Amino acid sequence: MKIGIYGGSFNPIHIGHTSLAQSLVHQGLVDEVWLLVSPLNPLKQNAKGDIASYAHRLRMARIATSGIEGVRVSDFEKRLPVPSYTVHTLEALSKAYPQHQFSLVIGADNWMSFDKWYKAEEIKERYPILVYRRPGYEANDVECVDTPLFDISSTQIRSAISEGASTEGMISDRVREYIDSHHLYS
Repeated sequence: MKIGIYGGSFNPIHIGHTSLAQSLVHQGLVDEVWLLVSPLNPLKQNAKGDIASYAHRLRMARIATSGIEGVRVSDFEKRLPVPSYTVHTLEALSKAYPQHQFSLVIGADNWMSFDKWYKAEEIKERYPILVYRRPGYEANDVECVDTPLFDISSTQIRSAISEGASTEGMISDRVREYIDSHHLYS
């Protein structure tokens, strides 16, 4: 099977994430998309303390993708040594699942700095890269996949929640219920 690896902190996962994954599968670009919830470096926690624990982020991702055909949530990266560079994650996945062909799913914002990634050329040589459009970022040197464009960010969502504002149209009701019941981001 062709598997698209879509990594991120998913803090929290939102409709843009799930719609993108679903679109890649529906277009036949991949058979499945695996959302790899990335552990965060404790040094990256900000003063607001709005980074949910790995367990909460993983649970929210599973809630958000429940019932979406072809989209899975994976904790694979959590089991890898730190730091877990993308090239190491892809190599470990290829070794663990030799029956699959893996590709990397990244946004145009990340593509613009991709050459600075650890072993970027090796990734390009060994794995197809599916670049999706992001508002405000032009990736003119690569053909972007045709997916829905959502002007939503997890930062926006965390800010809205902390201010008591609506997140309608940004996250699923079930994810919002989980956030509220666990008092996340407030």
